[in-house]
Amino acid sequence: MNIRKSKKHAMMMCFIDATAKIIEEEGIDYVTIRKVASLTGYNSATLYNYFENLDHLIFSACMKFTKPYTDNLHRYVKNCTNSIDTTLRVWECFCYYSFSNPKIFYSIFFAKLSNSLNDYITEYYEIYPQEISSSYHSIYTMLLKNNIYDRSYVLLDECAKEGYIKRDDILEINELFMLIYKGILSNIIDNEINVDIDKFVLKTMKYMKINLSHYLIKKHQLFV
Repeated sequence: MNIRKSKKHAMMMCFIDATAKIIEEEGIDYVTIRKVASLTGYNSATLYNYFENLDHLIFSACMKFTKPYTDNLHRYVKNCTNSIDTTLRVWECFCYYSFSNPKIFYSIFFAKLSNSLNDYITEYYEIYPQEISSSYHSIYTMLLKNNIYDRSYVLLDECAKEGYIKRDDILEINELFMLIYKGILSNIIDNEINVDIDKFVLKTMKYMKINLSHYLIKKHQLFV
């Protein structure tokens, strides 16, 4: 990495870490440019040299809260011997950590940003390379995808390659997965539910398994 890019990343890290601190202490709804500038000792104009807008900065800071999810993915999938089990275990892990921090994950995976999320995610992992593991190729590829829909598609594509589902059914399965997940996540956020995380994860996985079982063309016992 050249010196100029290294300095840019150091500045971005300063602003991202400060924003993450505000989110952790006050909540995502209380982040402002003025607060971040005050905490870092830089003025607002300097911040705009590195981030497109406040949403870009908040998105990057929210990514820090996904580290427990990425750190624990390997634990969820380590005993999986096929793509179907891997897909469901990745979703199980994702649901557990996203339901634990619903507003954070919603801000990341359903953010309405003007630039490509792929650019922002790639940029984030360039700044914090230690926060992503390349141990599992398909999962590593999934984590770099620009949105949750594409991430899920990568997993289902592996299922089609192994002959568990038809490739022509991937889009339909994926859309149903999204409706199930987003519906439950939105319900948690909108109703400010005091979440029994395990209960909501079990419910989500139950619906996903029911959905997936209708499309299986190769006999497989979905894990309980």
